[in-house]
Amino acid sequence: MAISVPIPRLDHVVINVADQLDEASALFRRLGFQLTDRGHHSLGSSNHLAVFGDNYLELLGFEPGRASLRQDVWQSPIGLSGLVWKTEDADAVWRYLESQDIDGVLPASFFRPVQLPDGNEDQARFRTVQLRPALVPNGRSFFCQHETPHAVWQDAWRQHPNGVTDIVEFVVVAQDPAAAAQPYSRLFGANALTACQQGAFVLKAGVATVRFAAAGYVTQRFAGLPPDYNGSARMAALSLRSVDLRKVKASLLLGDIPFHEEESALIVSAEHAFGVALRFQQ
Repeated sequence: MAISVPIPRLDHVVINVADQLDEASALFRRLGFQLTDRGHHSLGSSNHLAVFGDNYLELLGFEPGRASLRQDVWQSPIGLSGLVWKTEDADAVWRYLESQDIDGVLPASFFRPVQLPDGNEDQARFRTVQLRPALVPNGRSFFCQHETPHAVWQDAWRQHPNGVTDIVEFVVVAQDPAAAAQPYSRLFGANALTACQQGAFVLKAGVATVRFAAAGYVTQRFAGLPPDYNGSARMAALSLRSVDLRKVKASLLLGDIPFHEEESALIVSAEHAFGVALRFQQ
């Protein structure tokens, strides 16, 4: 039986906040995001989501007494630590990863209870399959099959004071961008990645672009690097599309968030956004 090559499409991004869920959720609300109520996974972690049109942002951490659960997740640096792809069949992806010798652990199923905007109780159920951890320094990359997509993508949760509608760029910073991009060339095929200026490599992933770039690109475009960046490949920054930068500016001012203003973008550096630099644009 032929094994299909997965199509790259960003599902969501994970920001590791460890034991600082309260602080992180308060900060991201000040950044102008509407967050879902705190969810609790059957695996032991907890989260808040900022849900957009085609993808979403997840603040992932743990509550007191649960640090021993999912320890592999908390080993990543605080900040952007998860690059997650869409799939409708996690088991088929597993067979493909195995065929390419880039498989990690077997597919896993888990859930979290959720209260929908209409007041009804439901479960958000997922099935995930991860690339081999050794291929992804300082984080994880995995595929997520949503068995109950309605328990995530609710229109009422897509309305944000800052007007953000989607994540449009995910940036991995590395001293050697080609080496950082190489696992994704094996995953999606060499033709999926394009070389561009400044030694960067880009991968189209639905409405988003995943970019592997040197430190100079991140410093210029995102007003700096994560404070603890040590030169190894690291998920570092996001660009987000907003319907109106005036909404972004109003949210940042109201939230007392320092930012850098350009002609067509507002930038919040990593030190002011829990280790992940944010670029708001139209």
